[in-house]
Amino acid sequence: MTNLINLITIIRIMLAPVILLLLMNASYLICTLLFFVAGLTDYLDGYLARKYNAESQLGEILDPIADKILIVFILLGLSVTLDSYLVAFLSSFIIAREIGVAALRDYSSRNNISDRTTVTFLAKTKTAIQLFTIGSYLLAMTFSFNLLIIVSDILLIIATLITLYTGYQYAIKVSQK
Repeated sequence: MTNLINLITIIRIMLAPVILLLLMNASYLICTLLFFVAGLTDYLDGYLARKYNAESQLGEILDPIADKILIVFILLGLSVTLDSYLVAFLSSFIIAREIGVAALRDYSSRNNISDRTTVTFLAKTKTAIQLFTIGSYLLAMTFSFNLLIIVSDILLIIATLITLYTGYQYAIKVSQK
């Protein structure tokens, strides 16, 4: 069962570049559908792992990486496709935070303080808001609904602020004696 769950997570990772390529080719409906499939895999792998008590170290590592890969690929694609400096600018902060937190987790692991970088509720909320925002952009592009693009821009600003704040929280926790 653990192998199946990890395969589901790996499928989410593999969907990221496919969605990016389709996004660059203006296949917005297919992108949106695949993005929601990726969201289902995120739910499904966690659900199955808990239901069958099949949680694994590999799964714990792969799941957040899969989310980050999906988010980074699509945010980059959105910034290019929408020709949006705002999306590119905010995405840069999100990507930088993810790299910074990965470095903090590595540092924490090497110094036996990994408990300081365990995933918080706000960090999980951050991921949900990022994914919701991306879904909002994709729906807006699928249906040529420009007002929703503006709403999505506002959501991305909020997601970026929460993202940076959670990175700050991790940095403070790691730096405490």
